[in-house]
Parts: sequence; C-alpha cells; structure tokens
Amino acid sequence: MRSPAGFLLCSLLLVAPHCTEVAAQEDKPDPKNPCANWMGGAPGYPGHNGLPGRDGKDGKDGLKGEKGEQGPKGDQGEVGLPGQEGSRGFPGHPGLTGMKGEKGESFFVYRSAFSVGLKERVPHPNVPIRFSKIYYNEQNHYDASTGKFLCSIPGTYYFAYHLTVYLSDVKVSLYKKDKAVIFTYDQFQQNNVDQASGSVLLHLSSGDEVWLQVYGEGNNNGVYADNINDSTFMGFLLYPDLDVH
Repeated sequence: MRSPAGFLLCSLLLVAPHCTEVAAQEDKPDPKNPCANWMGGAPGYPGHNGLPGRDGKDGKDGLKGEKGEQGPKGDQGEVGLPGQEGSRGFPGHPGLTGMKGEKGESFFVYRSAFSVGLKERVPHPNVPIRFSKIYYNEQNHYDASTGKFLCSIPGTYYFAYHLTVYLSDVKVSLYKKDKAVIFTYDQFQQNNVDQASGSVLLHLSSGDEVWLQVYGEGNNNGVYADNINDSTFMGFLLYPDLDVH
C-alpha cells in the first residue's frame, strides 16, 4: 500500500503537464486585446480634439427657388449728379398757324433836306442870299424866291455851306430867326480864287427860318459862282422831336 504522500506526488505529476498546456494556451496574446491577460488599470482621460479637416469641394448648384414676395419700399436715396447731355433730337413738326394780329400803327419816316447852289454873284449885302440852283428840295422846305429854309418838322438839323471867294473879301453869317449864329471870314488874295466854308448843328422849332447873307458893307461881298466855280448851301434833319410827333 502506497503512502498518501506518494499518491499526492503522483497526482501532481499527472496534472502538471495539463496545467502547463492550459497555461501556455492562456498566455498566448490576444491580437484584439493584447493586455487582456494582464491586470487591467483605470480607464484613461479622453484625448484632445483633432485639427479640423480640409473644406470639401463645392457641391453643384441646386434648382432655382421660387420667386419671393416683394419687400417693403426703402427710403429715398440722395439726388445723383446731373448726367451727360444727350444727343440732339430730331426737329419737331411745324406748329399750327396762329391767329392774325391786329393792325399796328403805320411807321412814318420824317424827312426834311435841301441842297442848293448859286448861279451868279450876290447882288447886295445884308439880305438873304438866294441860291437858285436846286440840287435837292423834294420836301420844298427851302424857298428859292426868298433864300430861306422854313422848318416844318421840329428837331435837330445840320447846316453847311461852301462858298467860292473872288474879287473881294467875304464875310458871311448863318442866321436863325433874324439872329446871326456863326460867322465866316475869308480875305481875298489878288489873282486867286479862294473858298470859305462853315457848318453847324441847330435845334429848330416849327416855323423857324435859316438862311445865309453877306455881313457888313459891300466890300465884303466876294461870294462868287460861274460855270466852273460853285457856292453851295445845304441842310437836313438829323432826328425829329418824337415827344412832339
């Protein structure tokens, strides 16, 4: 009879290989859980957030949406700068003919002028010189029989004379209403023909007379005229007195 100690030893020897095999199988690491055969520790803290990934590619445009409702009217904006001038348009059609106007007052041109010349030597001093050669006297305001111009249109007049001097001295005056206005004197030179002239502006009233005459004694009566030498007298209206007409 075997002793208990020997039986226990034999049992251990039989069980040992089996335990070794089981241990070997249990010691083989699990590829999915390599730490499964070790004593597990406490769970770790969550890791930090990773960096954001890159933006993906833009997707394709979707279908056009329906038209929305009209929004409220906005505030009026500021006035803008003037724009550039546009091109010229085409001419319009002629308008309708207007109504005939009322007849206006007739326009009257006031005329008064004369131009006369001497036919022969002056016969006497201190009387009007009668210029009987008529160059112009359409209004008949100059009277050849008296040698005087009679004013019919009140206004401003211009008078002038050009006299040939021969044989003696000449002293003449232009008269207005029996009063000498200007004097002209020319001293005759022996064996020579000379000239004397004068001009003036005068305001005349209706009925005023203007004429020329030799002033002084007979030795100043050298006014002369022939077929090649003239002595002339003239005058004309510059403008009438409109407040009178």
